[in-house]
Amino acid sequence: MIQKPVYALSFCVLVTTGINATVKKQSPNIIFILVDDMGIGDAGCYGQEQIKTPNIDKLASSGMLFSQHYSGSTVSAPSRCALLTGKHTGHGYVRGNIGSKEGFDLALPSEEITVAELLKQKGYATACVGKWGLGGPNTTGSPVNKGFDYFFGYLSQADAHHYYPDYLFENEQKVQLDGKVYSHFMIMDKGIEFMRKNAAKPLFMYFAITPPHADLDYPDISQYDGKFEEPKLTKKDYGSFLNNPKPRATYASMITEIDKNVGQIISELKALNLLDNTIIIFSSDNGVHNVGGHDPEFFNSNSQFRGCKRDLYEGGIRTPFIVNWPKVVKPGTKTNHISAFWDFLPTVCDITGIVKPSNSDGISYLPALKGKTKKQKNHEYIYYEFFEMGGKQSILKDGWKLVRLNLNNPNKQTEELYHLDNDISETTNLITKFPQKGYELRNLAAKARTESSQFKWGQAK
Repeated sequence: MIQKPVYALSFCVLVTTGINATVKKQSPNIIFILVDDMGIGDAGCYGQEQIKTPNIDKLASSGMLFSQHYSGSTVSAPSRCALLTGKHTGHGYVRGNIGSKEGFDLALPSEEITVAELLKQKGYATACVGKWGLGGPNTTGSPVNKGFDYFFGYLSQADAHHYYPDYLFENEQKVQLDGKVYSHFMIMDKGIEFMRKNAAKPLFMYFAITPPHADLDYPDISQYDGKFEEPKLTKKDYGSFLNNPKPRATYASMITEIDKNVGQIISELKALNLLDNTIIIFSSDNGVHNVGGHDPEFFNSNSQFRGCKRDLYEGGIRTPFIVNWPKVVKPGTKTNHISAFWDFLPTVCDITGIVKPSNSDGISYLPALKGKTKKQKNHEYIYYEFFEMGGKQSILKDGWKLVRLNLNNPNKQTEELYHLDNDISETTNLITKFPQKGYELRNLAAKARTESSQFKWGQAK
């Protein structure tokens, strides 16, 4: 492909009034890199020592690292729903991983407005490559019906467990691969190609890439092969995923592949002369997984946090979150501002001058990005509900966190109360010592949600 040079990203419109002039700059490009099931402790900038992530670390050192950022959910589909619609799981349409008879996932209805649809109002070219999980072809939830000009990858979450698939989707058409192509490489190529073709417009690129989700599979593990003592596992340890005799070397290779992708995107932005006017965000859709042979403790994947994917402890919902925005975000900054996936939509609205939907649960973190901490609004609470493993619910307010378990079985319901300021690893249950605090949070959790026709307590898996 012949690449055309792009010079037009900072046209200046001068309106002269006496000696004053106003400069109008093009809206910033927005690149959101969302990886699948990567733990907060898997990147060097968050403490990882065994896996190399130089590009992610540089992204953080030249941007802002968030120390208390929360995913949309503890599993994939509701997390992505929260990211794109600006609603937490107490109000979001998709609150769990459920599929349709056709083999696809619960589709977003037409009335659910995504950040991509909003950005289309401002002339953005929009693309999603990777895993979608919010509706199949010819549904209201298909990405091409949710504001994306282009999609390439897995529409179905179930299909995304396999890195050598029979087919992928380009928009709503199947592209036959017959199990001969490592999907992730093609997905990245398609995303980069879209950037090149649309570089003259402001871009919203949603790289929803699948590594390091199980099954653990990567074509070349030579960088880490033999470096770690591999566990001796039985078929039971792998669950429904493919048997991999070297899960540690494979997992490390997949994390390093993600790091290469970050470098690849940055290099392309530089080549297109777009980097200085681009916001790059890096995060994971939920906490680290513990299937397919991956042992989170070996790599300290969830850092000091308890739990992993499908838990509402911090290890299941606290994720890496890095924002890099040249000339706006001060390099090498860290923030303990409490933020979440549902803040992305209002932040984008704040940046681009779009009116935020009135039903959003999110709060813009633009003041935090600009270092204006006194102007940064804070969440009253962080709320979750989860419809698997007996039904779970949690709410965090002022450092106090209530976790409710087995909500589908009144005889087995339990509650746990933690004070994260003094117990970040959630080791000491204080519910009997502070019953009034538990009562307050339980009532607040009831007010934080609305009923859903799709997700009801008593119907969880």
